Amino acid sequence: MGSVDRFIQFNNETIDARQLMHYENVAKALTKNTLLAINERKLMEFQPAEQTISLSVFWRHREENVMHAGRMSDIFLMSEGFWKFFDVLKWQEFQQERSINLGKFQDQLLFCIEEFRMVEMIQKKRVGTQKIFNKRIQTYLDFHKQQLRVNTQKGFLADAFISYLYISLYEGTMFVQGPDSFKLANSIIQKVYESSNTQHTIDIVYQLYFLLNEYVKEDSLLQYYAIISYSSLPKKDFHYHRGVKNAEFGEEEKKDTIEEVFRSWHRENEQENGVHLQYELEHGRDGKAEQAIDAEEGQEGHEITMTGKGQSSGNTREGQVNQTDEEQSSDLKKAGKSFGKEHTNVVYKEQRIVTTSLSDNKQQLYKYRQEHAPYLKAFIQEMKKRLEQKRLDKRTNLTKGRLSPKLTALWTEDRPKPFYKKNAPSIQLNAVFGLLVDGSASMQDKMEETKKAVLLFHDVLTQLKITHEIVLHYEDAYEATESSQPNAFEWIHKLEDGQKDSGLNILSMTAHEDNRDGFAIRWMGQRLANRQETHKFLLVFSDGEPSAFGYAQNGVMDTAEAVLEQEQHGITVLHLFLNDQEATEEQLNLFRLIFDKKSATASSLEKFSEETLRLLRKMLHLVVQSS
Repeated sequence: MGSVDRFIQFNNETIDARQLMHYENVAKALTKNTLLAINERKLMEFQPAEQTISLSVFWRHREENVMHAGRMSDIFLMSEGFWKFFDVLKWQEFQQERSINLGKFQDQLLFCIEEFRMVEMIQKKRVGTQKIFNKRIQTYLDFHKQQLRVNTQKGFLADAFISYLYISLYEGTMFVQGPDSFKLANSIIQKVYESSNTQHTIDIVYQLYFLLNEYVKEDSLLQYYAIISYSSLPKKDFHYHRGVKNAEFGEEEKKDTIEEVFRSWHRENEQENGVHLQYELEHGRDGKAEQAIDAEEGQEGHEITMTGKGQSSGNTREGQVNQTDEEQSSDLKKAGKSFGKEHTNVVYKEQRIVTTSLSDNKQQLYKYRQEHAPYLKAFIQEMKKRLEQKRLDKRTNLTKGRLSPKLTALWTEDRPKPFYKKNAPSIQLNAVFGLLVDGSASMQDKMEETKKAVLLFHDVLTQLKITHEIVLHYEDAYEATESSQPNAFEWIHKLEDGQKDSGLNILSMTAHEDNRDGFAIRWMGQRLANRQETHKFLLVFSDGEPSAFGYAQNGVMDTAEAVLEQEQHGITVLHLFLNDQEATEEQLNLFRLIFDKKSATASSLEKFSEETLRLLRKMLHLVVQSS
């Protein structure tokens, strides 16, 4: 049976990334496979090569509770049922031995019966799943009852019988209407309730086929199940004699489950992912791997730093070596698996931005700073007042500290707290900021206003003596291939620069090609993770959704995952949408999926700086309150 590999989304709907991540965590817990991913396709399906389980789009555009129950039932069926109890070896034999005539019809019957068996097993094992399976069954019953009427009228008997079988299994053969030829199969359908394994199911399918092939002349037109495709299985030779196979397995025959299929794919992929093997294939044999005596075994997690000579060095997480900024500018580092599976083939460079047009930029810098001087002054004064207020405020009703002059609480309260403390102001706000600026081509018409907003961000934090980093990130779309996607991070202001004035660097920013946001967020997250400050903030300035080579479909999901990862490490991620007009409802929904409620939009180019100040005020207020 062919996989539904050519499923295309014909609309512009966005995936609820955070909800899918919740489903993904459930599937990982049930299968105990941490590599497992979840996506959405036409039918629920296993994709072993991608280590992915697909949920069916059948559940879209339904009531919220029905949609959630349907998707959860898909996950339980796939990861708790078919994952452990579907015998792939028996199914492969069935694929090879069954007649070509009505092949698709036979496959659909097999998976329909196996689904029924899995539902019964799961509900007995996990009683709490009965509610979601009841919603699933009722929704599909309504669907198949309609399909049975329509297909019977049109003479599509193969499709009609699949619906007849589904209704019979869940409501009983006495309560289903259909052609008289279908009723001949009722006694065989009753045997499904006694089926305990895939082989029993296959036997029932053969009986149904031999009974109905006299009446059903054409194969089914529609596809209702796509659990796993023959082409998606690892290349193994199963063409040995049944007796030899039994002798090999012993008395208790081996079961090749979908779980083992996924493990086989993972083992094969790991064997092909050796660092030095990959390095030699892509970059020649000039490095250490060529020397047999000193060769180092490739290990997962090793990173490669590639210089112009094609040599690899370093195995730290970021692949860094002791080099100056100038030396680092010529290095390419391989992302590997440290930044997520979507970026395995990414190579990237880190370099200082090249300052351009010094004389023109100096004049422009002076002009911009004159424009936002009143806002800057007011903002700094506001922060200082808040700090002063914090110093004057005192906390009362404490169990230790300074003794309060009012001691009546000792007699009037059962558990008196007669102490107080004065709050001393912090010499420096205990926070660090990272700002990622989208360097994609779509930023071209917004770059001037973006420079103003970034400059204001830089000047505020510099005057408040808060450590911060500003980075322009982009992907080279013209050089990107399936095996290599070059990315660049241009430091405008580094964490190590302290209070250095980087105004001219900010005005040197230019737009490039694509943006790989999930990768950039993880990269900046690593930079901030090693800092000692209590409060860590990561701001993302962008004008749309992620867009890069092979990243269009998975970019939203991957970026949402990257945001959640940073939040789990104590880094607050905020987003400012840069646009020259009001954001549409569709755009707002997209940003909520990725950044939850921590996303702001500027309704016009002139309001970039205003929104930047608002975000800074919100973040610094939290820092002051907790200091």
